[in-house]
Amino acid sequence: MKTGLVLGKFAPLHRGHQYVIETALQQVEQLYIMVYACDELPNITMDQRIGWIEKLYPEAQVIPAPDGPRETGYTDSIMAAQEDYILKKVNGVKIDAFFSSEPYGAHVSRALNAVDCRVDEARENFPVSASQIRQDTFKNKKFIPPAVYEDLIEKIVFLGAPSTGKTTTSRALAKELNTEWVAEYGRTYWEENQSDRRLTPEQLLYIASTHNSIEDETALQANKYLICDTNAFTTWHFAISYHDRALAELEQLADKCKERYKYVFLCADDIPYEDTWERSGEGNRKEFQDFLVDELSRREIPYIELRGSLAERIEVVLAALAK
Repeated sequence: MKTGLVLGKFAPLHRGHQYVIETALQQVEQLYIMVYACDELPNITMDQRIGWIEKLYPEAQVIPAPDGPRETGYTDSIMAAQEDYILKKVNGVKIDAFFSSEPYGAHVSRALNAVDCRVDEARENFPVSASQIRQDTFKNKKFIPPAVYEDLIEKIVFLGAPSTGKTTTSRALAKELNTEWVAEYGRTYWEENQSDRRLTPEQLLYIASTHNSIEDETALQANKYLICDTNAFTTWHFAISYHDRALAELEQLADKCKERYKYVFLCADDIPYEDTWERSGEGNRKEFQDFLVDELSRREIPYIELRGSLAERIEVVLAALAK
C-alpha cells in the first residue's frame, strides 16, 4: 500500500493516537494525517496540535481541516457529510489504506475505496481516550508525549521588585494547587557569581535561558499549572539596569514572555521591605516596581496585581484561575 490516511482532533495527541500513526507508517510509503478543529481543548490552538504531529512525525504530511463537520455519529446524513468533506480534503489523492481505532473506519474506508485498517480498536494496548485525559491530565500523563504534556500545562508567573513576596507566594500556591514551582534561578546564580554586585550581559542571558530550561523540565512533573518565580522579563530588566542594554538573545526571550505564560501576577510593594545583603535598598525596590508597571503596560501584557497578606494574595489568584 502506497498511501495511508489517519484523521482526528488529537485533543490532545496521546499514545493511542501514536500507535495508530506508527502502525500506519510501517505499512505505507506516504501517510497523510488530517487534523480537525476542536472545541474540547480551547486553550490549545490548531497550530499547536499540528505542531505536535509535525515534530514527532516529520515524514507524514499534515492536512489541516479547520472547517470540517462538527457533528459526529452514524446517521446517514452525518456519515455522508463526513465522507464528502474527507474526499474534498484529500483533493483527488488516491488513499490505499485508512487507519483508525474507531467504528467510523468502515464507512470512511468505503468512501475512499481504501483498505479498512483498524488498530487497537478495543484499546487493549493503550487503555485511554482523549476525553479521559482532558478530565484528568495529571493522572493520565503516562499516555501523553512530553512535547504534548508541556503544552497542556498552564504557566503562572509572579513578577515584582525584590522583597515583594514572589517566592513566598509561589511556594504557597504550588502547595495549594498540588503542583510544582520553579524558584528564581537568577538569585542563586547571582549569589555565587556576582562581581562587585554585577553580572555580565552574557551571564544574564545564561540565567534567562537556564531558567526557561528548568521551567520546561519541571512542567513535565506539574499538575495542570506550573508556578514560576520570576522570568526572562525580569532578567532583561536587570540587564538594562546594569548595562543600559541587553543582548539581542535576551531581548528575544523577554519578548516571548508575553506568550509563554498564561497568567501574570504582579506582587505589590505594600509589604514591609526585608533588607538582606543581596538587595539594594527600599528605594531601589520602588524604582524597580515602577519600571515593571510601566513596561507591562507598554508591552500590553495583562496582569493582576496582588496586595495584602499572603492569604489575601492566594485568594485573588485562585479566583482568577477559577474563571
